[in-house]
Amino acid sequence: MEKRDFFPGDTRSMRERMLAGDPYLADDPELAADSRRAMELADRYARTWPTDQSAAQDILAELLGSLGEGTEIRPPLFVDYGTYLSVGARTFINFNLTALDVAAISIGDDVQIGPNVQLLTPTHPVEPEPRRDKLEAARPIRIGDNVWIGGGAIILPGVSVGENSVVGAGAVVTRDVPPNTVVAGNPAKPLRTL
Repeated sequence: MEKRDFFPGDTRSMRERMLAGDPYLADDPELAADSRRAMELADRYARTWPTDQSAAQDILAELLGSLGEGTEIRPPLFVDYGTYLSVGARTFINFNLTALDVAAISIGDDVQIGPNVQLLTPTHPVEPEPRRDKLEAARPIRIGDNVWIGGGAIILPGVSVGENSVVGAGAVVTRDVPPNTVVAGNPAKPLRTL
């Protein structure tokens, strides 16, 4: 079966479907090429960073959708595409961020992200047949200004974390976090207001 048979009458590319949040085929050749580009740039970034941080910043700027001034991202960095990840100014991201930017991921200014954090936009069908067909979709993630995300936290698809909030280490954030709120746990629950 040809891939276009999955979406009769829909002439959009898989990339257009993906970015609209509609189901798309994850093994699309165009998306695979975009993903390979991202992996190559992320690898070059990781190899360049320890010895030439200026050149590494140039590679990072080429990889990401946007990169704010004074931002530091310690490698390794894992992305699906990179171009759908935007990071604000003066943000610090520690080692081993996994940002699956199948939908847009927006990280604000002055954000601090601990090691081993995962920002996961993809969603997969619960039904076995669409999963076997490699269908998936995605919902964007938004991290507001001056947020602190503790090491090992996981932010799930469609979640927004409001400005000045804190996500505790190891938290699994399944719902929006209001501004000025501390959350922790699995699933993350509000602990207090700042």
